[in-house]
Amino acid sequence: MFRFANPEFLYSLVLIPLLIVFFVMVRRSKRRALERFGNLQLLQKLMVAYSPGRQNLKAALVIAAVTFFLIAMARPQIGTRLEEVKRKGVDIFVAIDVSASMLAQDIKPNRLEKAKHEIASLINQLKGDRIGLIVFAGEAFVQCPLTLDYGAAKMFLDVVDPDLIPVPGTAIGKAILKAVESFVAEERKHKVLILITDGEDTIGDPEPMKAAELAEKEGVVIYTVGIGTPEGVPIPVYDEAGRQVGFKKDRNGNVVTSKLDQLTLEKIALQTNGKYYHATPSEMELSKIYAEIQKMEKKELSSRIFSQYEDRYQYFLALGLVLLLIDTFLPERKKMKQEWRGRYV
Repeated sequence: MFRFANPEFLYSLVLIPLLIVFFVMVRRSKRRALERFGNLQLLQKLMVAYSPGRQNLKAALVIAAVTFFLIAMARPQIGTRLEEVKRKGVDIFVAIDVSASMLAQDIKPNRLEKAKHEIASLINQLKGDRIGLIVFAGEAFVQCPLTLDYGAAKMFLDVVDPDLIPVPGTAIGKAILKAVESFVAEERKHKVLILITDGEDTIGDPEPMKAAELAEKEGVVIYTVGIGTPEGVPIPVYDEAGRQVGFKKDRNGNVVTSKLDQLTLEKIALQTNGKYYHATPSEMELSKIYAEIQKMEKKELSSRIFSQYEDRYQYFLALGLVLLLIDTFLPERKKMKQEWRGRYV
């Protein structure tokens, strides 16, 4: 399939007719200048080296070169072949907390951006495992279903932000249940959930531990990653322009702080034979988790993926440059062979 990555540049092709009009006007201007200089037919006989055909050819070369340059600016691309890929690995869902508390800045730039960066690093390490994304706040939904298309998973990850879920709160139990129901129900192994959150469950329906018990029965191994600090920090509030205007407050006007609940996350991981990790600046937590996952028994996985678009602007750019080179070295006048007619008497 053919497409343009920057189709807005195609509007600049309206300049081509203007360029043609410009060359026509220049040609007419030269003709009128010759007519003022003298008899046009006589001048044409005297200017035997002058070639109107070459003038037209050079103008056409410039117009064609500019056309190719404008098309190159629009970045023509080819791709999107749908193909089925089969590999061996396990199914991994990453559940990422997008509640307001994840905007706390005890980890720079904030908890959510830190989590997204770690997930992107994990995706880069995957070798045949299917990856899926679940986002949750007061509710939970599948942002990206299980796939072997790691490029698509990264695109879904890029748009993760707190605005995805309007329901406030942190429903860890709902995130776990959403993952359980999104795995292949018939299987009792090859299923991993990586839960990344600050650990403060504010919904309680279902309770995180009851959801973890169900996950254990379904063969889901949960690895938890606590992001933030146990001491807690205020939750920043931003206006529509993205400027911080203060901190979140409760009904009594007191500043709300978000603290990392490590105990709950440790219990969830222990219940399902997983492990708990605390997010650190070195970002080694998900690498350690993936090292554990690679030790697990693998299954044959299949997924349909789209091949990525590949740029083809280079060909149009090269054609434009070639045409300009031809125009540069093509002389405006044709070579004349001088014949020896003897000496003047």
